[in-house]
Amino acid sequence: MPKAVKHVKGRMAPLDLADVDTDQIIPKQFLKRIERTGYGPFLFYDWRRRGNFVLDKAEFAGASVLVAGANFGCGSSREHATWALRDSDFQAIIAPSFADIFRANCYKTGLLAVTLPDSQVRHLIDLVSEDPTVQVTVDLEAQKVRGDGFEYRFEIDPFAREMLLKGLDEISLVERHSSAIDTYEKTRAEWLPSVS
Repeated sequence: MPKAVKHVKGRMAPLDLADVDTDQIIPKQFLKRIERTGYGPFLFYDWRRRGNFVLDKAEFAGASVLVAGANFGCGSSREHATWALRDSDFQAIIAPSFADIFRANCYKTGLLAVTLPDSQVRHLIDLVSEDPTVQVTVDLEAQKVRGDGFEYRFEIDPFAREMLLKGLDEISLVERHSSAIDTYEKTRAEWLPSVS
């Protein structure tokens, strides 16, 4: 079950690239694992092997917010991409747009995907590129991204917002109704097929 997300406060890391696909986020050779954890060391593996990758720079170590270009998470629908980002301690991603399936996977994983206009994302990328110590707060309750001298409002699907605020996934949503399910199972017609 994902952790509840209400506020993400910390430093940002800039990934000033558009159309970053899930194959780049977590390459296919690392998809053989059956766990949902342990993917962090393979995040952006191919780009990191080339050297001088922005996320490997000391000044961005420990950043909790990734700021990226448009269409982030395009490509295949692998959940592993969001698992790798979470394992690398990112708690929020800010971009002008996300691939739909990737955004849904973020919410299921407890990773906050925030869409802001291009100009606001550009401001954040420029800001952190000039000063990597800049702190930002992504406030899911107020639906705002705040920093020194700026405040940007963002929209989010109300259902996804509730799931993130309460730390829920599909299984925990069903489990909330376990007593009603038990009652139904005890009273359902005998001619119906057995669930077990």
